[in-house]
Amino acid sequence: MNIPHEKVDTDAPAIEDLLRAQQLMDKTAVRKTPLLKSRTFSNIAKTNLFLKFEQFQRTGSFKVRGAYSKINSLTDEQCRSGVVAASAGNHAQGVAYAAQKRNIRCNIVMPKNASPAKVAATRSYGANVVLSGDTYDESWRTACSLSQTNGYSIIHAFDDPVVIAGQGTLGLELMEDLKDIDEIYLPLGGGGLASGVCIGIKARRPNVKIIGVESDQFPAMKKSLDEGNLCHIDSGFSIADGISVKSPGELTYAICSKYLDDVVTIDDVSIVKTMFMLMEREKVVVEPAGAASLAYVISNGKLKSSQNIISILSGGNIDMYLLGQIVSKGLMQMGRLIKIFIQLPDKPGALKNVVDKIAELSVNIVQVEHDRLSSNVAAGSAGVYLSLELENEKHARKLLDFLKKEKMIFKVVP
Repeated sequence: MNIPHEKVDTDAPAIEDLLRAQQLMDKTAVRKTPLLKSRTFSNIAKTNLFLKFEQFQRTGSFKVRGAYSKINSLTDEQCRSGVVAASAGNHAQGVAYAAQKRNIRCNIVMPKNASPAKVAATRSYGANVVLSGDTYDESWRTACSLSQTNGYSIIHAFDDPVVIAGQGTLGLELMEDLKDIDEIYLPLGGGGLASGVCIGIKARRPNVKIIGVESDQFPAMKKSLDEGNLCHIDSGFSIADGISVKSPGELTYAICSKYLDDVVTIDDVSIVKTMFMLMEREKVVVEPAGAASLAYVISNGKLKSSQNIISILSGGNIDMYLLGQIVSKGLMQMGRLIKIFIQLPDKPGALKNVVDKIAELSVNIVQVEHDRLSSNVAAGSAGVYLSLELENEKHARKLLDFLKKEKMIFKVVP
């Protein structure tokens, strides 16, 4: 599948380009985000685990680094002509914000099904948002067409040496804040962040291992590196839309094939659980793609206890409706929220008797739904759906054992 793209300089940036990008960044526009050791996740991973909190970055994502670098590299003539980019979220906001700082006309093409919250956030930075296509690839074609028709400069999301250099400033910050680094885990989509961090880290500390974490539904870079050429993922679905990329860039593929030590994958279930734990234990909201690397480390990583490991939390832009689902699903995954269906005799006091007994186990009843009419409820009986909040999985098992002992007819509802 051939996707049209702007011809970019195929020379990879060097460490000097990253240092130059860092020097040119306005500290009021692009923040140096904190790198902190997490006691909670260090205990879980059984190693020294440091988190890079890039969700505290301007626009809520690392993407502003590359966008700001590219915008500031444009000539006066290019600035007068304006810019265009295609994105479903974070890159859109980064480009819009950077363009606003330089008072440049900005056009962002987003898929028609893009999150309304992300569309509104992009517009809030003064961008003209064009909704076109049902996928990123279709939006990208529209962006290319607008560029050709109007002379706009394209700000590519990842396959551009200046953008990569900007993303690489994150790697420079890691080395400034932590002297001894053994491994770095980072989310991997198109490869812009991985490429930039690899160039910066490997130039100064070549023995540091860098591992990219992809969605198991979109292992585009992993497949490309395994097969030795650019590969395309035809379909898939993941809540981690920030790394749901069907094909890496030509330049990022070349850089990652040279420097990246490994590419691994993670599933949505692990991501949801990690996001929930970050909210509850670290008191931070991280988007699905931003939690991917940490999800892998705590669920699959085989780490030495004496190692210093960094997990990059790349962003915190998440739709509030999805966030609500994450909380509910996270509680369910950890055995702290279950829904059960109980069939009871349809007579006075039957429900009260069950509720009283459940309450004696210190189980909090969140919601009760009474059902007499459904086809799965026998005549003379009543069905009751109970949503229950518990302390942990052990508490949940205690409840289910109790229901079995009482010979109640019940089932856990997925």
